[in-house]
Formats: sequence, structure tokens, C-alpha cells
Amino acid sequence: MRPTGKLHLGHYTGALENWVGQQNQLTETGERAYETCFLIADYHNLTTSLDTSEIYQHTMDMLIDWLACGIDPEKSPLFRQSQVKEHAELFLLFAMLITSSRLERNPTLKEQVRDLNMDSLIYGHLGYPVLQAADILLYKGNVVPVGEDQIPHVEITREIARKFNNHYPHPLVGEVFPEPEPKITKFSRLLGLDGKAKMSKSLGNTILLADGPDEVLKKMRTAVTDTQKVRKNDPGRPEVCTVFSYHARFSSPEELDAIAEECRSGALGCVDCKKRCAANISLELAPILEKRRYYETHLGLVKTILLEGEVKARAIASRTMQEVRSAMKLGETI
Repeated sequence: MRPTGKLHLGHYTGALENWVGQQNQLTETGERAYETCFLIADYHNLTTSLDTSEIYQHTMDMLIDWLACGIDPEKSPLFRQSQVKEHAELFLLFAMLITSSRLERNPTLKEQVRDLNMDSLIYGHLGYPVLQAADILLYKGNVVPVGEDQIPHVEITREIARKFNNHYPHPLVGEVFPEPEPKITKFSRLLGLDGKAKMSKSLGNTILLADGPDEVLKKMRTAVTDTQKVRKNDPGRPEVCTVFSYHARFSSPEELDAIAEECRSGALGCVDCKKRCAANISLELAPILEKRRYYETHLGLVKTILLEGEVKARAIASRTMQEVRSAMKLGETI
């Protein structure tokens, strides 16, 4: 995840819940189902902005949110991409295995150019999926938790892994890289408060994980609802209401059914509906807020967690690159 500061509900429902679930998932024999690694993708920030003045603070803010949501550094190393130099080395080698025309066909790239109103495309942004492939394959990832919009990137990763394995079989281990599979979350996209696009801080349509109950309610009051429900007693259409889409995630099934029925009949007004939704969101965020306050007052611990994670990541990355260089016959003694 790119370090852009404090995270919002879209990050929580689209990624963090899935991350924590995979981290804690056990097999039938009680062993961990996955060995998980979590990357702070600070190199990737440069693809859309060259300003690095706040990148450290944004990194710490995001790391605190990760820890508050349940990412466990004892189970999963957490580390910055820029502090594991093998990312850049593997990116360079992978760049030799894919054409620019293939990268230009990436649908996610086209969406980003459109959404960010980009006049021109920098080389680093075009090669974003190649660096992402290095991020995944450096740790031999075979399952990648992503949103739907990242599936094309995982497919590019699979293509690069396949091409490397075909061109450079390792004399001892055979195929150096796995071909990873994407793992999609049910709520991979959460609509922003404006009802126009997914949650994004750049669009100002978010509820942050750091927001207290008063702030959640304040923001929820601005949420777009059914435009045809003008007065309280007007019948509503929950299926087109942004607030109801939040209820679908943060309200119980029983309450959700009742809200839908009351909305359609006109018994439930939008103001009361928003209050109930805000209360349910704040109820789920309460333990996260408590943990956030702890880590915010123990920044030394957060820094130690990050540095220790980077030591673990470098050890894994070093072993992988030894295999890569051996398979490619790079750096062999003459």
C-alpha cells in the first residue's frame, strides 16, 4: 500500500480486513495458512508525485493504522520498499522481460491517467506493474490480496514470472518464481460520501479510521442519498443510496432488512438513517481508535517494529536475488 497518510474506510473494507484475515487464518491442523508480508510502497508514491517532504509522516500514520487494525508484526514483517534495495534490482531485471506496448494495454493504467487528468505519462508510472511484480515475487508471493482494479497488475506479474522461469530455469530449484493468484475481497470497493466514485482522500469523500464518533456523524450528514427522496415520508430506493451501501457493510443483517423496508415505505427519513449508520460505523471503529491512541503515544515501539520488519524482509529478498542471479548466470566467478 502506498504511504499517503491516515487510512479510510475504503482501505479497511477493501484491503485491511482481508489482510488480517489471511494473516490469522489457520489450517485444519492449527498451523498458519499463509506466511504474510506487508509492504509500504514508498517508491510507488513517486509515480504520481515527486514531493517526498511528508512521506515519512505519511508512512508512520499508515503504519499506525495497520497495527491498530490487527496487523501483527510477530506474524508478518512490515517494511518500506525503499529500504530493501533488492526491489529496485529485480525491477530492473523484470523490465527486460516485458514490452512497453503490453504495459500500455493495461486497463488500470488507462483509468489512472483519466482519473488523475494526466497530460503525459512518466516512464515510472508506465512501469508501475513491473515494480509491483518485483514487490510480489521478491518474497515468492503466491496469493495476493487485492481490489478488483488490481487484477490486471497481478496478471502482468504472472506473465513476468512465467517468462523468467522459461528463460532462466535454476539448475537446483527449477522455477524460481511462483505464478501468484489474486484474492479478491467481497467489499473491495466502497463508494465515497459523494456517491460518485470510490473513497479517495484526493476527492475529499472519505471517513478516516482515525475519525471519532462526532466526526463520523458530521461527515455522514454530507453523504449523498436517493435524490428522489426529498422529504422524510417519501418512499426511498435503498439500492441507489450511498448510505444504504454503508449499512450493507456495517449494520447487522436484521437491521439491514428493517432499514430497507422502512426506507421503501417512507417510515425512515434520511437524517435518522444517517445517524444509525454513523453509530454502527463508530461502533466498529471504537477498538481501532483505542489501539491508534496507544501507538500514537508509543512511537518508539512503532519505529522498532518497522526497523525489525525491514531486517526480516532484507533476509528474504537477499535469498531470492541469489537464486535470480544464479539462474541468470550474473556475477559468476570467472
